[in-house]
Amino acid sequence: MKDKWDERVYIELYAGAGYSKIRDTSITIVGSPLQALTLEHPFDKYIFCEEQTDLLEALKARVKRIAPSADVSYVPGDCNEHVKEICSSIPLASREHTVLSLCFVDPCDIGIKFETLSALSTRYVDFLVLLALHMDANRNYAHYIRPESVKVEELLGTKTWRDRWSVAQSDAVPFPRFLAQEFANSMATLGYLPLPLYKMKEVRSDEKNLPLYHLALFSRSERAYKFWDEVLKYSTDQTRCSRRPCH
Repeated sequence: MKDKWDERVYIELYAGAGYSKIRDTSITIVGSPLQALTLEHPFDKYIFCEEQTDLLEALKARVKRIAPSADVSYVPGDCNEHVKEICSSIPLASREHTVLSLCFVDPCDIGIKFETLSALSTRYVDFLVLLALHMDANRNYAHYIRPESVKVEELLGTKTWRDRWSVAQSDAVPFPRFLAQEFANSMATLGYLPLPLYKMKEVRSDEKNLPLYHLALFSRSERAYKFWDEVLKYSTDQTRCSRRPCH
């Protein structure tokens, strides 16, 4: 897209420290913020949000060392509480100056709120979302279906999901599959093209080959899904868990 848009923006809502240590090993890998900064054709602007102050300061130091000339904005705090700041950091688009953003959303749980994505969607933004359907939603199923729990409601942006879940249960639909479809339906209300479950990339653990999460792309453009199909052809199904950020 570098030759088709005047400005391309990379947004990461859970940026971390820039490096991650694989759990129970001494292996450290480069995190997504630094990978995005060192692409052959980098983005024109970067926006990194991180809730933990020490991780954000570590990321700032690494960005300064690795990509000192990059245009980077930092938003400290919970992305759900600071979405207005994130939106204000996105350059304004016009007929004479087009802006395309890619927002990477990779929480460790199902803590991203639909209203946050809705606010960002008022700009021209594509989303790559980690849906922790197994490692959180399924694992904590007994808690999330309680009447007082609002976690799923906030993820989907609807209070009526339990009614549809009752019907899905009677049809023996697994909870992760139900949530994946509900989330896709919610994104469709924002104008994003529907994404079926088989087009969401399932990532499984190395140790026991258990499903962990799904990666899902949401765009208003058919062309983006053609690129996504190419990605799926060359991706692997397994990964080591690397959710421990390095300070």
